[in-house]
Amino acid sequence: MFIFKVYFNIYGLELACSPLIFVLYFFAMRLLLLFAFLFGGTSCQNETSPIPNIDISKARIAEALAYCKKNGMNQTIALFLDMQQHSGRNRFMVYSFKEGKVLHRFPVSHGCGGVFWNMTLSKNSATFSNEDGSHCSSLGKYKIGERAYSQWGVHTKYVLHGLEASNSNAFKRTIVLHSWERVPDEANYPNGTPEGWGCPAISNNNFKQIDPLLRGAGKPVLLWMY
Repeated sequence: MFIFKVYFNIYGLELACSPLIFVLYFFAMRLLLLFAFLFGGTSCQNETSPIPNIDISKARIAEALAYCKKNGMNQTIALFLDMQQHSGRNRFMVYSFKEGKVLHRFPVSHGCGGVFWNMTLSKNSATFSNEDGSHCSSLGKYKIGERAYSQWGVHTKYVLHGLEASNSNAFKRTIVLHSWERVPDEANYPNGTPEGWGCPAISNNNFKQIDPLLRGAGKPVLLWMY
C-alpha cells in the first residue's frame, strides 16, 4: 500500500512523517511561538523603565583635566565615550570641568569591524583596532581638530587626531566626529545604534547641540574613547 510522507528538516536533521503529523507539528510550533511572545519577555527590560545613566569615574575626570592642563587643551569641557557599554545606551557624554557635571548624554555609533555596516550586530560586543581597513573604532585620547564639510548628516565634521599608540592612525584612517541620521537621538536599549566604519557618529539633532560648544571652545577639546 502506498503511504504518502512529508519530508522536512529540523536543525539539519531530515525527518519524514504523515501529512497529519506535519500539520499538527506546524500548528504546535506556532502556538509555542505565540506563548513565548506573550509570556516569555519577563527577563527583558521594560520599555517604559528608565535606562540608567553611565557614570564617569572621578579618577578618569581628574586624569582628563590634568592631561588638558599639561597639553594646553581646553579646560572647560571634554567628551567622554564609554564604548565598553551597550551601544543602545547614552555612552557619549559631554562633561563640564567648570560645572563638575555631565551636560549632555547621547547614543554614539562604533565601527562594525568584521560584520555588516549599518546594522547593530556588535551592539554589546564591539571590537577595537588601530589598523587601517579594520572598520573598527580605536580607543584612546583624541584632540578634536578642524571643523570641515562632511557628506554625512548635517554636513559638518570634526577631524580627530589620535594622541596614543592605540589610535595613532585615526587621521590617516579618516576617523572623524560627525552626525548620521541613522543614529537615534536618545538611548534605545536593548536595541543598538547602527554601526559605521569606525567614526564616533551621533544623531543630527545631538550634533547640533555640541557644535556651538566645540566652535566656541578656543582651545582644542579632548575626546576620550575608552
